[in-house]
Amino acid sequence: MPLLSFLDREKSVAQPGFSRWLVPPAALAIHLSIGQAYAFSVFKIPLTQLLGVGKPLPQDWKQTQIAWIFSLAIVILGLSAATFGKWLEAAGPRKAMFASAVCFAAGFYISCLGVLSHQLWLLYLGYGVVGGTGLGLGYISPVSTLIKWFPDRPGLATGMAIMGFGGGAMIGSPLAIKLMAYFRTPTDLGVGKTFLVMGTLYFVFMMFGVFTVRVPREGWKPEGWTPPANQSAMITTRNVEVNAAFATPQFWLLWVVLCTNVTAGIGIIEQASPMIQELFKGRIGPIAAGGFVGLLSLFNMGGRFFWSSVSDYIGRKPTYFIFFALGALLYFFLPQTGANHLNNVKLFVAIAAVLLSMYGGGFATIPAYLRDMFGTHHVSAIHGRLLTAWSTAGVLGPVLVNYMREYQLQHGADKASAYQGVLHVMAGLLVAGFIANLLVRPVTEKHWLAERNV
Repeated sequence: MPLLSFLDREKSVAQPGFSRWLVPPAALAIHLSIGQAYAFSVFKIPLTQLLGVGKPLPQDWKQTQIAWIFSLAIVILGLSAATFGKWLEAAGPRKAMFASAVCFAAGFYISCLGVLSHQLWLLYLGYGVVGGTGLGLGYISPVSTLIKWFPDRPGLATGMAIMGFGGGAMIGSPLAIKLMAYFRTPTDLGVGKTFLVMGTLYFVFMMFGVFTVRVPREGWKPEGWTPPANQSAMITTRNVEVNAAFATPQFWLLWVVLCTNVTAGIGIIEQASPMIQELFKGRIGPIAAGGFVGLLSLFNMGGRFFWSSVSDYIGRKPTYFIFFALGALLYFFLPQTGANHLNNVKLFVAIAAVLLSMYGGGFATIPAYLRDMFGTHHVSAIHGRLLTAWSTAGVLGPVLVNYMREYQLQHGADKASAYQGVLHVMAGLLVAGFIANLLVRPVTEKHWLAERNV
């Protein structure tokens, strides 16, 4: 279609003299938008009180039902990234970003209809399936582009590409709270209209990324930069085709690494607002809990840039060792900060912030880890397939938190102590991730792609 020809990859090739530092803002426009998913917990309580308008009625939805909206969105994120990753390499980031913007906005619009008609399946379809497709396309589209622009600092590049996703809740959480308050009436909590406005605002913002992204021309490299002659054995100078990479033990070990790290972190993110209110009942209300969600978003975002940049100096494998060893200790200790033990809100918030920085750091470092293992040729496609680990974690994390919590409540535990077992399970998952990371070795020569085919 001539009208959309500007989306073609050929139209986005950078001209000589173009500064690569203009590309990160385009990536951030996409990731700050789709990162709104991390603020979904601010909708959990309002969505369980739509009919009661501030207090739940028997016909209102339950938190366990609402939790599946977020989980489904993350599942579809991984599946769409795995499905369209190879297409993206040929189509280019601009076309993928445009498709992401359309799907993400449409997800909000469909969800608005679901709220107005009180049809939960429409929220599953809208925010979960259609919006989740937008998440997957938007998530991987800038990654390989920035890796190609920054071959000298791949960790920094992926940190810049992905930190916006971690910071999305920093915008999305207060925006949603203010919009719901603005649209609230005695008969309406304002959730539907909030979905409608947010879908429109995010579409416009994402189009900035669509119009400004560029890909480097063939043979481009940073001025004055040459690949190092001697580098770590864990960093390849060769490429591996996506289907060959999928068959290696390295891919599946990194799949476990990502899945365990994400499962632990996503359990806190998905339940962040209700968790802090229940652990410190009477001390933390909805407004303060929304601020907590925003703070976690800030550390999630900052951790993506900080830890991925650190990995350029100490290596990807040692970076993940820090995530798993320190993370397991902190998850084990976190429930002790609640009202039933130390009753220390500041300590709880500080530990949660560090955990979320490492959670975000894991997301931002994994594309560089894949680049080290498999080269740059199909890094988006390989990254897309690896994100099925996120899909798995998107179900596993919230299910562990919500259903283990419900089970303990049914057996006499109070709301504050119901989280202890859950967080200890998260610590155990990180121990499993530590072992998987320990087993990662360089990819053997039989999987390399012939140079003439690159």
